[in-house]
Amino acid sequence: MRYLLHYKVHLTVSRERRSLLGDYRHAHQNRNHRISVNGNLNPYAFLITLIHELAHLVTFEQFSHRVQAHGKEWKQLYRQLLEQFLGKEIFPPDVEAALHRSLHNLPASSCADEPLMRVLRQHDPPDSKQVLVEELPEGALFEIEGGRVFRKGKKLRKRYQCKELATGKLYLFSGLYEVLNHQI
Repeated sequence: MRYLLHYKVHLTVSRERRSLLGDYRHAHQNRNHRISVNGNLNPYAFLITLIHELAHLVTFEQFSHRVQAHGKEWKQLYRQLLEQFLGKEIFPPDVEAALHRSLHNLPASSCADEPLMRVLRQHDPPDSKQVLVEELPEGALFEIEGGRVFRKGKKLRKRYQCKELATGKLYLFSGLYEVLNHQI
């Protein structure tokens, strides 16, 4: 709250956006800083996303547009903000441990931190959990938003190579990608 009040942040709890969990827009033309966070996130994912976006705000306040959005300056500020919430029993032990492990090299997106995402997913309501690509057997068909259908292929390093049935094109999917429908 201290950051939100100090920087006069207009905070919006948004409907689910599949392409992002949160967003930051800097203050300009008599408009306050604006942060939006998806409202469908569990409380821990929500707070981590809010801290991520607050790090963008503080980075902008200190450096304006002179540094990269997820550069070393942002990473340092994000780490400092996260550390203020650790060790205070705000996060359950498994989430706190995952955050500690990621502090040494924070990714630009919490979605890119697969170990953290796996832990956070354990705190989602049971009825909101969908099947993940990594849970499907090789060769299974699955559908994604927009009605596109894929056949799951082999794992290549961190991602699964999947073939779109309509076009024959190959795509790489994170194992944590949630599918809409699947056939085994």
